[in-house]
Amino acid sequence: MTSIASYVLLVFPVAMAFAAANDLFTMKIPNRIPLALLAGFAVVALLSRMPLEVFGTNIAIGIAVLAVTFALFAFNLLGGGDAKLVAAGALWIGAEHIFDYLVLITIFGGLLSVAILAYRKWVPAAVVATPHWANRLHTEKGPIPYGIAIAAAGLAVFPSTSLFLSLVS
Repeated sequence: MTSIASYVLLVFPVAMAFAAANDLFTMKIPNRIPLALLAGFAVVALLSRMPLEVFGTNIAIGIAVLAVTFALFAFNLLGGGDAKLVAAGALWIGAEHIFDYLVLITIFGGLLSVAILAYRKWVPAAVVATPHWANRLHTEKGPIPYGIAIAAAGLAVFPSTSLFLSLVS
């Protein structure tokens, strides 16, 4: 693997980790993160000599996922940043593992939601000294930093993707 490919390959895990941390601490995923994933994907597609059909399929998957996640956003079931992050991650995951990615997002999102609901119920906000971001998690019926689940799913699936394997071999 060339050194430039090594650096570009880091775009996905670093962006996903940054998105998860940012969502936890601020309840926002800045647009620059999905944009970095989009740009990184284009560079990685060139470096890996991705066939045009595969590139087109990944783009189509990303657009389809964006359409579905924006519908969820329109019904207030998912945040806008989460919608963009899922779609940008789908570009990197590709057709072979998109189902795994989406299923893991759902599973990790459910586990995250249960953990935060338990935190709200069993960790008293007024008794325990916690930072502002942790206090925000106590908001009854407040948002869940779903970017954590999206990032966890992406990081779990990415090492088995054709894109990743093409650059590490």
